[in-house]
Amino acid sequence: MIVVNDEILSNINKTFVIPPRPDLLTELKDIMSEKDPSLMDMGNVIAKDVGLSAAILKLINSPAYGLARTVSDIKQAVMFLGFDGIYTLVQGIKLKEAFAVGKRSINLDRFWDTAEEIAQVALVIGGEVKSKVPVENLYTIGLFHDCGIPVMAAKYDDYIKVLTESNKNYERTLVNIEEATYNTNHAIIGYYLGSSWHLPKDICQLILRHHDLNFLDKIEGDIEQINYSVLKMAENIVHVERRHIAAPDWPMLKDAVLDTLGFTDDIYNDLKEDITELVFGR
Repeated sequence: MIVVNDEILSNINKTFVIPPRPDLLTELKDIMSEKDPSLMDMGNVIAKDVGLSAAILKLINSPAYGLARTVSDIKQAVMFLGFDGIYTLVQGIKLKEAFAVGKRSINLDRFWDTAEEIAQVALVIGGEVKSKVPVENLYTIGLFHDCGIPVMAAKYDDYIKVLTESNKNYERTLVNIEEATYNTNHAIIGYYLGSSWHLPKDICQLILRHHDLNFLDKIEGDIEQINYSVLKMAENIVHVERRHIAAPDWPMLKDAVLDTLGFTDDIYNDLKEDITELVFGR
């Protein structure tokens, strides 16, 4: 269990450059908080940002959403996704933009490609458990769960070595290696970033604990455990697709993840085949 106190959060604020929450997110939240919120008002605000509108249309027309027809207008996309769905996509797009400038010791294009794939795979998996969990949250979790990594990559020139070691080390998690090297880790930093961006508390907690191998020790099937399980499955499917080997923590978590989601091995393998075709086009 990772413990975070005010002193730790204060040190993160002093030591690392955390991108501020974009004003646009505040503007959209204000609209959503109105007594009679308007999706049209939300669409008008988003439509002013051409780059954001294009990114949203690209995402909503991706195979992960499984739409029967192409959505070509941002206001139509807003109407289709609703308040929470569109806000979730805007959050993720703005997160990537926040890290677009500045030196990093890792390839950010590759990092965000992987995060986006995990988010999309999580959406597909979520389609199998959508009666149990808000599917739009799964996209946020997929995209934000490792958001502390680019922050650390900006701080430490040798951070790529830590990532490389973690990808082949099946004895220690990435946060363990980070703690031994830097006396902090990307999960805590991600928790701080998520909190400062006003992400829901349960999502911030999942960012904090997404490398906690004890998360499913006592399976209760609550939303937090379902979210965690979807994330770990999505991470593994993407890892296998890109590196042709299971994610380092998957062998330890697989049985508990399947139990939590109510999946058999056959269901998991069939779903993995569908995802390979839908998301990766193979």
